[in-house]
Amino acid sequence: MARTPVQRGNIGPGEQLLELTRRQGVLRVRDLAAHGIHPEYLRRLCRQGLLTRTARGLYVLADASPTENRTLAEVCKRVPHGVVCLLSALRFHGLTTQMPFEVWLAIDRRARRPQEAGLPLRVVRFSGSALTSGAEEHTVEGVTLKVYSPAKTVADCFKYRNKIGLDVALEALRDCRRQRRATADELWQAARVCRVANVMRPYMESLS
Repeated sequence: MARTPVQRGNIGPGEQLLELTRRQGVLRVRDLAAHGIHPEYLRRLCRQGLLTRTARGLYVLADASPTENRTLAEVCKRVPHGVVCLLSALRFHGLTTQMPFEVWLAIDRRARRPQEAGLPLRVVRFSGSALTSGAEEHTVEGVTLKVYSPAKTVADCFKYRNKIGLDVALEALRDCRRQRRATADELWQAARVCRVANVMRPYMESLS
């Protein structure tokens, strides 16, 4: 006799929790309340080796294959209003040989600084169009990341060249043009938003 499929409403909290983690990629403890699941099930599944705690309040499936961008996913899960920027955005787009050990994250100048223990954060404060322009959405391990576009990231690097080094900004510009990750018009537009058009002009002209 054919077996009756198990209805979602009939599965136990542990199975619901595993299914939720599978869908979301990275699970926060605060996500459980909306589904009526007690946090004790997180601890049980960790003891059973089915879930892994990656940082305070963050869990993933134990058998999930981590990607290079898992830390970005964890940070964006905890700070959803932030935008991955500068060195971390360069690395995400493959426009640098740098390996940042912190996640560079842009937040609004008026926003409260994230207090996220266990996550390596380097916060930079942007405002107005510098914060909102060029922000793209990408999905990594089930988590939606906000990351600045290649053109905006290059312009940001020139704006913050005293923080990250002019050599890093120049490498990013050359790679961006060589890999055709942004057009000249897109770079000029981003440069105007970041108010670095005059700074970037000689380097842009040398590549044209």
